[in-house]
Amino acid sequence: MRKAPLFSPLDEAAAESLIATMSSSRLERGDILFHEGDQGDRLYVIGEGKIKLGRTSSDGRENLLAILGPGEMFGELSLFDPGPRTATATAVAETQLVSMGHEQLKEFLAQRPGVALTLLSALARRLRRTNDVLADLVFTDVPGRVAKALLDLAGRFGRPVDEGVMVAHDLTQEELAQLVGASRETVNKALADFASRGWLRLEARAVLLLDVERLKRRAR
Repeated sequence: MRKAPLFSPLDEAAAESLIATMSSSRLERGDILFHEGDQGDRLYVIGEGKIKLGRTSSDGRENLLAILGPGEMFGELSLFDPGPRTATATAVAETQLVSMGHEQLKEFLAQRPGVALTLLSALARRLRRTNDVLADLVFTDVPGRVAKALLDLAGRFGRPVDEGVMVAHDLTQEELAQLVGASRETVNKALADFASRGWLRLEARAVLLLDVERLKRRAR
C-alpha cells in the first residue's frame, strides 16, 4: 500500500498516520463497491486483492476498463472533476481497501502540495494508458491485444517460477475477453494458439507464461 501515489511522497510515520485516519473495508469476490452513475465522493487504495472497473452498455454488455491490484488507487478523478462515477467497481478476489472522503483529502492535499503533484502524475499516466488501449483497439488484432494484456498483467501481478512467470489474474475467461475488448470465443482461440506454440499454459484463473519474449514480439 505504501507504493500508492497518495503515500509514496510521505515518510513512514506520516504514511502510517494518514492510513490510521482512513476507513477500512473488506470485500469478497463479486462484491460491488460502487456502481456506474453513483455520486463519487471517496478515493480508494487497495491493500490486498483486486478490483475490476467496468462499464455496461445499454444492451447489458460489459467492458472492463482496468484491473487494479495492491498499491493502486481509484476514485480520485471525481476529486478533480466532480460528478457521477464513470464505472462500476467490483472485487474479483477477496480485497482489503482503505478510503478517504474528498473533503478530508482536500484538506490533506492543501497541507501536502507535493502529494497533489504525485496524484496528478498518476492521472496523467492513466490517461496515457487509456490512449494506448484505444490505439490498440484500432490498430492491433485480437491475438496481439491478448498478448499485450497478458504481459501487462504479468508485470503487475506475476511472480517468477522455475518454468516462467505465473500470473494469478483471478479473472474468468469472460472477464479476460472483456478486458481485451473481444468475444470470449476469439480470445479463447488466441489463448489456445499461444498454448499450442508453447508460449503459455492455462491454469484456473491464472496463466503460466513460458515464453515471454515470443509474447512480446506478438504484442507489437
